[in-house]
Amino acid sequence: MLTKYDEFLCHQFPSTFDHVADSGDNWRENVWCCAYDVSGKIFLSAVFGVSTNRNVMDSSGLLTIDGKTQYNIRASRELRPRNDEVKVGPLSYEVIEGLKTVKWLLAENEYGISWKVEFEARMPPHEEKPQFARSRGRMQENMYRYGQSGRAMGWVKVEGKTYDIDPDSWIAHRDHSWGLRWHANLHAEEQGLQPPEPMLGITFDWNILQFEKWNILSTHREDYHGKQLDFSGGLCYAYSDSRPELKLVGETIEIELVPGTKRMKAGRVVYTAADGSSIEISFRVVTVIYIHAGGYWPYKGYRLGRWMGSEWIEGEKLDITDPAVLKNISEGPTYMVECRCGNETGTGMIQFGIHGKHHRYAP
Repeated sequence: MLTKYDEFLCHQFPSTFDHVADSGDNWRENVWCCAYDVSGKIFLSAVFGVSTNRNVMDSSGLLTIDGKTQYNIRASRELRPRNDEVKVGPLSYEVIEGLKTVKWLLAENEYGISWKVEFEARMPPHEEKPQFARSRGRMQENMYRYGQSGRAMGWVKVEGKTYDIDPDSWIAHRDHSWGLRWHANLHAEEQGLQPPEPMLGITFDWNILQFEKWNILSTHREDYHGKQLDFSGGLCYAYSDSRPELKLVGETIEIELVPGTKRMKAGRVVYTAADGSSIEISFRVVTVIYIHAGGYWPYKGYRLGRWMGSEWIEGEKLDITDPAVLKNISEGPTYMVECRCGNETGTGMIQFGIHGKHHRYAP
């Protein structure tokens, strides 16, 4: 089936853009973005994705205010024939200028939040090393991703009150990924597939730490014993700086947890660069948003990529100070952090999670 994308001279195999060159059910293309004011009062996050071989386009919009209340909207629809329109229910996404400016919208709805947010890049994107893994001979992961940081502008409305998004005080980050993703809990056994290999645990941190004239983007996973499974990272300079990206080759991270939980409170990370130098950054959590409730992990029968019908939407308002609520949405939160490197201060986001056990954090 032809779409508007087929007008462009960028085909990579002999078919139309409504297909991909892989038949895997877990093939997915995803864009994610977040924005926050530096005080931490408002933190919002949105994701848009297509699971092409499942005929699904879905999205979620999340917002926390004062670190106490989280609003969630999850929406899904049949991908075809509108696979050239990034719009799901009241949520939509638009590229204004490639690798520079994107816009995401949340129209008025019954769930109490709406917004118009424009992301303007301040630094070039960082291309991560591809993530590739097999399990028992079966392809488990084959994914590519880039991330970028900048500023936000626009407005956000919460329960009828409108807040201006001023680029002088609002930071924004985004990523774009595509390929086979590791979705071990997405109908695997229901489809007659062998369950995933048993494991004690995995810990990960995915970081975008932004200072005035540079930022660091990194991803890191380690097993229960602290063995590094993969790492990718780079230090990118502002567009006004002609220096090329400095490649990072490793990290050592120490996390302080909220007592009695797996939730992050503060920490310190030391990066090793390809030129032998090291960069030490300390950070503390200002506020948090729980993307678990947006479908990154199963929640209320929903999961990003799962078929929910031709048109589907739901949402709720949560008290995220309630431990009983957090018990159901606590996998892999996204933290807005204040960070320091030498005499410089900045802000950023860290997605940190402990799945299962870890010899230091969850023995």
